[in-house]
Amino acid sequence: MTDIGLALVLILAWAYLIGSTVAALRFARRRIAPAAEQPAVSVLKPLHGADPGLYENLRSFVDQDYPEMQVVLGVRHSADAALPIARGLMRNRPEREIELVIDPRAAGSNLKVANLQNMLPAARHDIIVLADSDMHVDSRYLAAVTAPLQDPGNGLVTCLYKGVPLGGVWSQLAAMHINFAFLPSALVGQMLRVGDGCFGATIALHRGVLERIGGFARIRDELADDHRLGDAVRELGLSTALSPYIVENRLDESSLASLWRHELRWARTVRAMAPYGFAGSIVTHTIVMAALAAAASGFSAAGCWLVLASCLMRWISAGIIARSLALPIGGFWLLPLRDILSFAVFLGSFCGRSVLWRDQLFRVEPGGRMTVEGDKSV
Repeated sequence: MTDIGLALVLILAWAYLIGSTVAALRFARRRIAPAAEQPAVSVLKPLHGADPGLYENLRSFVDQDYPEMQVVLGVRHSADAALPIARGLMRNRPEREIELVIDPRAAGSNLKVANLQNMLPAARHDIIVLADSDMHVDSRYLAAVTAPLQDPGNGLVTCLYKGVPLGGVWSQLAAMHINFAFLPSALVGQMLRVGDGCFGATIALHRGVLERIGGFARIRDELADDHRLGDAVRELGLSTALSPYIVENRLDESSLASLWRHELRWARTVRAMAPYGFAGSIVTHTIVMAALAAAASGFSAAGCWLVLASCLMRWISAGIIARSLALPIGGFWLLPLRDILSFAVFLGSFCGRSVLWRDQLFRVEPGGRMTVEGDKSV
């Protein structure tokens, strides 16, 4: 490969870096608009196991600066390790309206959605907010994410999320994937008005909209249940609004194997849902692309300089994104290793369709639906 050919190969990767940086700066300028009204809200939190920091995460959703709200916690089994934590929160916040649902019924293969379906009858209010159990927020959250629902054209509100490591190198690498791979790509999609992402970090909608799409039964066999919920709302002719509020995803990865399983599940899910877009995401692997192109050129002097320039651009872009969105910057020296690992996950996603989720093995079918392949312990 000639030096000119090498430069041409890197143009798309560099353009993505520049575009993601611009997208982050544009998003950071958005401000949370105060709502004229604050209608009553029911927050549904499906639980499974005692994740590290679970009590603090749940408490952050209970301690909201909001006039009338209800929190519904749900588990599927009386032996679930999250149950003592949920009950402890109820004891410590007796002034808050907190409901606990224990129901083992499962109408589909997605057990989180089955949990939500079991919890829904306990929700008293018209506005429903769904949020994963490993998310952490501040007291302004509920007012921020429900405000866009006052626009009748918005059928659903969702939030992006940033990774916050709780400790250890694997948690740092997991957070860097969210902060410097997922988050920039989602912001580029939002800036270009493609993709219309919907994220489990937060989904807020009116009960009537949920009923019009067929309720949770519509997504009970979908691995990417959040994205499918957004698709179903848009089919009604309503918009999915992206809130300026970014929630925190608290991460405590214990090992490389655990990190690999989680990221491989995400990658295979995205590949099944949008195969062409996923294949095109190779341009986001700037450092690896530069190194491969340099190798193809025989590691010429120009090729090595372009690799160095790519690394420098990657660090600068990540630094600007972190500063503009208030992202954690610890372990920045790990960024090249993070990019190599991300490329390995990208390649690994093409080597099968099975994913391990909540101690159960599933097969991801084309389009994102999942079927149970069998049980497997971690």
